[in-house]
Amino acid sequence: MSRRILIAGNWKMNKTVGEAMPLLEGLKAGVNAATAAEVVVCPPFTTLAAAAEACAGTPIQVGAQNVHWAESGAFTAEISAAMLREIPVSHVIVGHSERRQYFAETDDTVNRRLTAAIAAGLTPIVCIGETLDERDAGETESVVTRQLEGALAGLSAAQSANLIIAYEPVWAIGTGRTATPEQAQEIHALIRNLLRQRYASLADDLRILYGGSMKPANAAELLRQPDIDGGLIGGASLKADDFLAILSCA
Repeated sequence: MSRRILIAGNWKMNKTVGEAMPLLEGLKAGVNAATAAEVVVCPPFTTLAAAAEACAGTPIQVGAQNVHWAESGAFTAEISAAMLREIPVSHVIVGHSERRQYFAETDDTVNRRLTAAIAAGLTPIVCIGETLDERDAGETESVVTRQLEGALAGLSAAQSANLIIAYEPVWAIGTGRTATPEQAQEIHALIRNLLRQRYASLADDLRILYGGSMKPANAAELLRQPDIDGGLIGGASLKADDFLAILSCA
């Protein structure tokens, strides 16, 4: 099964509108119809509309970093799927490790956000992954299994047809420890098998991204692994040259 590589940039809480425009212009200069990989950038909410306008008519798609499960209501500072569609954006990140760590995201809230995104026709990038303590305790498989099953609870194969999973080895991000391509592939294969148990042959079509500090220096080796279908890029997505270098590896 041939799965098109997807490189998605998560800008996190970086780039005002003014700061984003030079970055987007740099990306547009290097991304065209011949680019092998699918490209998504995920700016902060305040920059989404300007980014969507700047990228209109180009191969660069724009995604959001979060979405609420309700259509509207008394949810101060939250953003609904309908609001994102109107901008418009095509993708949305759900359940990022920083949302889980700092903002009390749970498997249940991830599932509710994911369900709302799918219902609205957005393409979700669902993040799962274990912490350093969980890795050292030998709990990687159980944590990844729990998070994946929790995120997908109640969702049919038809609903999940455009789902994208991003594996974040939280233990290898900012800790001084690194995940080897082989370690990354091991967990991607585990996730693929879990998807296969749940959705049978659909699992071979679904893409699983690596979210563990993919950089120009390690992208090629990571992307050679059979179950790594792209990257969810953090810091390297904030510099056009670095992001384009990762794209070239795809």
